[in-house]
Amino acid sequence: MKDSFSGMHWMLVTPFNKDESVDSKSIKNLVNKAKQSGCVGVVALGEMGEWRRLNDAERSVVLQTVMDEANKDIHVTVGTTGSSTFVAVSQSKTAEQMGASAIMVSPPPIAKPNPDTVMDFYKRVSDAVSIPIVVQDFPQSSGVHMSPQLIADMANTIPNFKYLKLEDPPTPTKLTRIRNILGDKIGVFGGLGGAFLIDELNRGSMGAMTGFAYPEVLVKIVSLFANENYAEATATFNKFLPLILFENQEGINLSIRKEAIKARGLISNSIVRHPAGPIDDLLRTELFQLIEQFKPEQT
Repeated sequence: MKDSFSGMHWMLVTPFNKDESVDSKSIKNLVNKAKQSGCVGVVALGEMGEWRRLNDAERSVVLQTVMDEANKDIHVTVGTTGSSTFVAVSQSKTAEQMGASAIMVSPPPIAKPNPDTVMDFYKRVSDAVSIPIVVQDFPQSSGVHMSPQLIADMANTIPNFKYLKLEDPPTPTKLTRIRNILGDKIGVFGGLGGAFLIDELNRGSMGAMTGFAYPEVLVKIVSLFANENYAEATATFNKFLPLILFENQEGINLSIRKEAIKARGLISNSIVRHPAGPIDDLLRTELFQLIEQFKPEQT
C-alpha cells in the first residue's frame, strides 16, 4: 500500500506584514495553493518558515492558522527544532496536541561530534509523542553531521522515526548508502529547493519537502516519475532547473523565494525578518526574467 506521505510537501514561508507582524491571511493563501497544486502536505515552522525569528506566541498563531486552513485535507508536518532537547520535546508535544500529522526535527547544537547524544536526543523526542518523526539531516544549518550508519541505527532503535529529510549533499550518494543499509525501512525526502530531485527519485526517494515557489512544478515531476513517465519527468525537471538553482542561492534563497511568491499574489510582502534583508533590484529583475522565460505557472 502506498504511503500517504509519498509526494510533494511544500515548505511554507512565514509571511509578514510591513511592520513584521505575522500575516495570517497570507498563510491561508499558501496552504490553499499547496492544496490546489496537488501537494500531499505542507511543512510549517521549518528553516524557510524563519522559526528562529519567531516568538512562542507567533509560533502558535502560525501553527493554528495552518492547521485550520489545512482542515485535514493534507498532511501538516511541523518543525519542532529547538535550542535544547527540552525545547524540542516541548514544541513536539504542542505540535501533536494541535493536530500535526508529523514533526520535523534537527538535532540541537552539539559542541563536538557525538552520535550517542544525537541518538539520545531523538529517543527523548520519540518518547514524548506518538506521531511520526521526520529527521532533518541538514548539517549546514544544525552543525551536526549524521552518518548513514548513525541514521540506520536510529531507524532501528527509534519507533517513531519514519521519515528522513535528506539535505546533506551529495544527497543522491548518501541516499543510496542509507538504502543499502536500511532498504525501505524509512521514507526519504529530498530538500534543498529540489535541486537534486530527479537523481533522488532515481535512487528511491519518496518525494520532496521543499519550498520552491512553484510547488506545482515539483508535484508534476514527482507524479510523472511515480507513473513511470521517466523521460517526461526528467525533461520537466531540466526545463525548470535554471529557475530552481537561481532561487536556491545560498544565503539569499529565502529572500528570492518570498519575492517570487509575492509576485504570484500569495503573500502581501516579501519581507524577511532582520538581520536578513531583501534582494537588490538587479537580482529581482533577473528573477522576473527567468519566471517570464519559463512560465512555471502554466505547467
